[in-house]
Amino acid sequence: MMRIVVVGSVNMDLVTLAPRFVAPGETILGERFLTVPGGKGANQAVAARRLGAEVALVGALGDDPFGRQLRDGLVAEQIDLSQLSQLAGCASGTASITVAHGENQIIVVPGANAQLDPGHVEQAQTLIGRADAVLLQMEIPLETVEATLRLGQRLGVPVILNPAPAQELPGEWLRLARYITPNQHELAILLGADASDDYLQLMQRSPCPVVLTRGAEGAWYREQGEPIHQPGFAVEAVDSTGAGDTFNAALAVFLHEGLAEAVRKACAAAAFSVTRFGAQAGMPSQAQLRQWLAQRQQR
Repeated sequence: MMRIVVVGSVNMDLVTLAPRFVAPGETILGERFLTVPGGKGANQAVAARRLGAEVALVGALGDDPFGRQLRDGLVAEQIDLSQLSQLAGCASGTASITVAHGENQIIVVPGANAQLDPGHVEQAQTLIGRADAVLLQMEIPLETVEATLRLGQRLGVPVILNPAPAQELPGEWLRLARYITPNQHELAILLGADASDDYLQLMQRSPCPVVLTRGAEGAWYREQGEPIHQPGFAVEAVDSTGAGDTFNAALAVFLHEGLAEAVRKACAAAAFSVTRFGAQAGMPSQAQLRQWLAQRQQR
């Protein structure tokens, strides 16, 4: 069983279903409102666990009703929470999400996630040292992102950096990552490039290997030489929230099968996830993913 440590955010998602996205200054009537567990760190932890990995989460919650609900949900998923801090006098992170026609717009308020510092990562050193891979995102302080990358390098544990929400990062940091997993927009920001630059050329400029997500088109990946395309899987999208997190989790879980197979299964898991509503609700189990792929190979 693969051992995955996730260092990242835990949020309560405040989700509104709407007929379309609003324009500035406009008010429209929504169709439905829900509160569902989320946060890129928690989402990736849940997805990796359902895909069969042993998973631990390094993160921070507030001491509030959302925090208690979020912890209970992670306990139910059988995720190791020994390094998940609950901070007194602090609100849990939230994400306000509008979903329209299968696409989403998201505003994140970090809350307790902003208090996840390098000290929390150092406290998890033993846990990280035993891991097969670390999943890392950027809804936490940048100093904590750097500390995780450096610790992974020191311990010889590969770190997969999902650079979202994107910021330009020093090349020195990127060289510490085993893979970065941006979309086209995030890759341009990450490298300080123009958004109109060709993403295949940007992949070759990256100081570390890139797995580039392209939504319904699938993904491109490159370790050495020319980028290679993995086609996507045709599905009817209901909600794309959490698809990227599902992709990253699957990439980590199946990386031991080789990068090409890991990317193929990551694309399949992400495609499966968008057919259901909710970031975590659509994440497949290992058995579901295996069956889903088998059905498509038989056609």
